[in-house]
Amino acid sequence: ESVTEEVDYDSDDDEDDEDEDDDSEVKEENGVLILNDANFDTFTADKDTVLLEFYAPWCGHCKQFAPEYEKIAKTLKENDPPIPVAKIDATAATSLASRFDVSGYPTIKILKKGQPVDYDGSRTEDEIVTKVKEVSDPNWTPPPEATLVLTQDNFDDVVNGADIILVEFYAPWCGHCKKLAPEYEKAAQELSKRTPPIPLAKVDATAETELAKKFEVTGYPTLKIFRKGKPYDYSGPREKYGIVDYMIEQAGPPSKQIQATKQVQEFLRDGDDVIIIGVFSGENDKAYQLYQEAANGLREDYKFHHTFSNEIAKLLKVSPGKVVVMQPEKFQSKHEAKMHVLDLKESTDGSEIKEHVLKHTLPLVGHRKPSNDAKRYAKRPLVVVYYTVDFSFDYRVATQYWRDKVLEVAKDFPEYVFAVSDEEDYSSEIKDLGLLESGEDVNVAILDDGGKKYAMEPEEFDSDVLKQFVLAFKKGKLKPIVKSQPVPKNNKGPVKVVVGKTFDAIVMDPKKDVLIEFYAPWCGHCKKLEPIYTELGKKYKNEKNLVIAKMDATANDVTSDHYKVEGFPTIYFAPRDKKNNPIKYEGGDRDLEHLTKFIEDHATKLSRRREEL
Repeated sequence: ESVTEEVDYDSDDDEDDEDEDDDSEVKEENGVLILNDANFDTFTADKDTVLLEFYAPWCGHCKQFAPEYEKIAKTLKENDPPIPVAKIDATAATSLASRFDVSGYPTIKILKKGQPVDYDGSRTEDEIVTKVKEVSDPNWTPPPEATLVLTQDNFDDVVNGADIILVEFYAPWCGHCKKLAPEYEKAAQELSKRTPPIPLAKVDATAETELAKKFEVTGYPTLKIFRKGKPYDYSGPREKYGIVDYMIEQAGPPSKQIQATKQVQEFLRDGDDVIIIGVFSGENDKAYQLYQEAANGLREDYKFHHTFSNEIAKLLKVSPGKVVVMQPEKFQSKHEAKMHVLDLKESTDGSEIKEHVLKHTLPLVGHRKPSNDAKRYAKRPLVVVYYTVDFSFDYRVATQYWRDKVLEVAKDFPEYVFAVSDEEDYSSEIKDLGLLESGEDVNVAILDDGGKKYAMEPEEFDSDVLKQFVLAFKKGKLKPIVKSQPVPKNNKGPVKVVVGKTFDAIVMDPKKDVLIEFYAPWCGHCKKLEPIYTELGKKYKNEKNLVIAKMDATANDVTSDHYKVEGFPTIYFAPRDKKNNPIKYEGGDRDLEHLTKFIEDHATKLSRRREEL
């Protein structure tokens, strides 16, 4: 039977206390103290060591752990001196939960003189009690951080001497940095145990402004990998195991060695992406070192190989000191060279290798699919031919039949990228193009800068038909397809509704300042903003030169390149004279006061100047 008894620290039972909020009293349940946002600081202020458990009422692990935790409370109460044991409902005590970075349940922490010490051991009485007693010892000091702290004074020494080191540039006030900190430190501990160790370091970019400027740090946290002092962008995960795995992979060589001609033949026969092979005389070949350096800069996006084998050199018909870039057999054609060879003479620097790889990454007509879309086919204009694309043995002939027709056209338009895509992979794109019901086996679209897209009128596909379509695009004769909801009949509310078809007319109107919110119907933050945003619209509804507007970005195209929507809600202010340079609302709370200030700061002409906020 669970007994909840009130621990009364004030014995004066004054009548006046009736109105006091009950939350500030510390209650106890089966020997475990119950702490919350209201009473936590007062209770812990004068305590040397307190054991804390953050739990959620619905969490199964927490319920299982409860009897064990009550035993721990009993044991620590008998300790000399007694050590308080408390639990906190993290779903109710939200400010404590965020202050202590609680992201899962139960989370156990030991509070030592007000500073949290993470507990990563098992959830058993013996282990927890041992750890708490250890921390409560007056001689206990927190273990040193494994993360190195870098400043202007030691940065070059540490970084230039390291084969590989990960550096985080952070700001003390930044929420994302606080969330990353414990994960980063755990990864640092893990990676410091490796042979050789992989160091992790951090720089307070607000204090070390010179360093931040040197490495072009504009947001927080910014992570960079340095190899012998050369910076590379880090685009790996942000949690312990992800960081550890990613850094172990990055610490390995960027290029894999191949020794047998059979491997090259397999790449050509079964490959799906560009094949890059450096041919060298040996590890000490200067060109090999250059190649490794260039490969490090591109290792995120490409697989590099190298060889010291004469047989492979013979098969490729090249001498050592060359980089060979080629396509798998299925993408080769009579219109393009089988191999692109770069000779690494003494004078070459890494950037030539990079340019060579980037220039020959794509075949004349490649296969665009969801897995390579972002990395290989981001360049615009892109001409896409959709049909049943399948290079497996049974369907290869039919797939190549149509690809050959595309090749005939692609060879005459080197300024555009051409690709084939499987219609199943891109059914929603085809739907947005209005081609789902075209009735044709083969459909064509051109995806251009600024999200503009053009669909070819459905007709029986042939090289000539494609050529006419591409020519019409080149001459600027095509009308883009705009995904749009119907234009609203009545648009007189305090917040103007913008759809794809009216984006240019409303948001890009050169006579008016426009505040535009891009939202998604399912997004919680957007729903929370809705009443505030309407309030804002009402506040400015008499301003002739200012429009407060919103658009469902999931159902409408944004027909300008300058309004990038990467999350919801995204808010931009578009000044009437700078439509291509809108100001994104970042960093502030989305409340009336901050949004008003944002408008007042950027508006070009308001009839009533700044009323006092």
